[in-house]
Amino acid sequence: MERKAWFLFINLSLTKVLYLSSTTMLSFSTLLVTVATAITVRGAANTAGLSSTDAQALASISSQLNESNSFGAPIVPWDNNGTPGWYYGDSPDNVPDAFSDLPWLKDSYICWLLSLLDAGFVCPTPPFHQSPPPSTDGYSQLFYNYTGATQSPDYMTYGLVDTVAACKDMCDSVTGCIFVNSYHDVNGKNGSPLLTCSLFTRCHTLVDAVNRGGQTQADGTIDFITNSDGYCAQTCSCA
Repeated sequence: MERKAWFLFINLSLTKVLYLSSTTMLSFSTLLVTVATAITVRGAANTAGLSSTDAQALASISSQLNESNSFGAPIVPWDNNGTPGWYYGDSPDNVPDAFSDLPWLKDSYICWLLSLLDAGFVCPTPPFHQSPPPSTDGYSQLFYNYTGATQSPDYMTYGLVDTVAACKDMCDSVTGCIFVNSYHDVNGKNGSPLLTCSLFTRCHTLVDAVNRGGQTQADGTIDFITNSDGYCAQTCSCA
């Protein structure tokens, strides 16, 4: 898909970030919105020189993506009311309409704000993981193509990604993450190809992959899990 031109607008009264293309205008992040402001303080070592607009944006994203609310996903993915907290990938158009307000972790302004926060959750930076992975990419595969997703109290956060490699990139970018579980949550969301990416602080085997879906969706369908893969950072103890 040809990448569209994205423009960031900020409005002090609406508190949302919008992305625009030549054909679409959709709300894509509950941060701040619409004044088409130039960001003049990027690269600042601290927040002392921030404009009032940037300071308010920083406060807003801090309240939206923080450790205490599981970085935007406080309700676990195996709960019927769970919703992802973020999207990391190249195809925002693939995000289901129900999640159109997710922070896009390839938006340079959002990434800059997260880097200023230094809260243990930042946008991935190079080197990125590759698909398919090389034999030594820092992760060991513990299960593959399963029909259940990991369910465990050491859950950290979850979001949507394009690829398994992108899910590993997210784990590398969240302090304390050592295990990723990527899978297709087939749940009637217009056939979105995106993967769910769940992050954990401990490594898990099939023993913990007990979330097989079964939640009733808004359209009356029952969700189910496919293509569930589990990867453990090789620095952890993977029993």
